[in-house]
Amino acid sequence: GVIFTAALTTVFCFFVLKIKLLESMLIGAVMSSTDAASVFSVLRSKNLNLKYNTASMLEMESGSNDPMAYMLTIVLIQFITSAGMGADDILISFLIQFAVGGASGFLLGKLAVVIINKIDLKNQSLYPILLLSFIFFTFTMTDLCKGNGYLAVYIAGMMVGNARIVNRKEIATFMNGMTWLFQIIMFLSLGLLVNPHEMLSIAIPATLIGIFMIVLARPLSVLLCLLPFKKMNISSRLFISWVGLRGAVPIIFATYPVVADVPGSTQIFNIVFFITILSLVVQGTTISWMAKLLHLDT
Repeated sequence: GVIFTAALTTVFCFFVLKIKLLESMLIGAVMSSTDAASVFSVLRSKNLNLKYNTASMLEMESGSNDPMAYMLTIVLIQFITSAGMGADDILISFLIQFAVGGASGFLLGKLAVVIINKIDLKNQSLYPILLLSFIFFTFTMTDLCKGNGYLAVYIAGMMVGNARIVNRKEIATFMNGMTWLFQIIMFLSLGLLVNPHEMLSIAIPATLIGIFMIVLARPLSVLLCLLPFKKMNISSRLFISWVGLRGAVPIIFATYPVVADVPGSTQIFNIVFFITILSLVVQGTTISWMAKLLHLDT
């Protein structure tokens, strides 16, 4: 799904908007994943109870597609800055990242559950701290082993979240608070990188790219990916197509080319920031309405 979205966006940017090929590819890669925090936040704040496990699918999709977008972005930056990479190098890099990331996430997630349940901490408030330290440990260990840290943390989180652990309520409350704190810090930090006057020059191409992704790239990618699932009804397919919310993740990925000093990276960052705001305003505010229109809201 991420590759389809990135490819369609690249084609649109290159052939229609006449943006340079490598810049078009970077825009496609950075914007190809949906933002888990945005999707979770909007679904919960709207109190949406969706039929046919649609909410679960959306949460799984938005949480699991970040590692792929991260890999695409990193590979493209390496390709641009190192005078090209061979197709075999790219394929091997992808395989190692996902194999190591998946395996370490599974194993370290299991280990986290065992340790949390076995260790006897006299103070209950230390259990959330223990789990938080496991998040950093999982990401770092996976990264040192050349795996995908984002994927490892996501899988480890699913392992812990679906297991019986002690002090679960206290841990969940602490993690919810930490999530909000980091989102606030993240958006404040990202806001400091944006110069509002620079938005005017990219407003038209960014709006066109955003509309293309909302109306064509996202729906086509979703419908292609869901073709094997014959039992899924058309309402669920259309709703999933609409909930392609972009958020902090694409903006963070857009900072990578800036740090790597890729030509045109500042313009890419501004375009991504603009599209993210457009996505949240257009798609984020209409989720409830779309769920009612498609008769998915219980």
